[in-house]
Amino acid sequence: MIKKLKDKAKDTKDLFKDYVPEVLEYDPDIDGSEEHLIRDRLLEEKEKLKDTIGKLKDKIRGTGKVRR
Repeated sequence: MIKKLKDKAKDTKDLFKDYVPEVLEYDPDIDGSEEHLIRDRLLEEKEKLKDTIGKLKDKIRGTGKVRR
């Protein structure tokens, strides 16, 4: 069993011995330069809506407490 694992490890080393990593350049046109900004705007809008809904629920509930 151990011999099989050692042979397998040697095989994987042989697979990548000639591998040369390629340097990738960031291109905003391809990579979507404003995607993170859209996400941030959506999260801000979500927080505003949660606050608004919370305030409306409090207004509807009044001073009464909800038992669950």
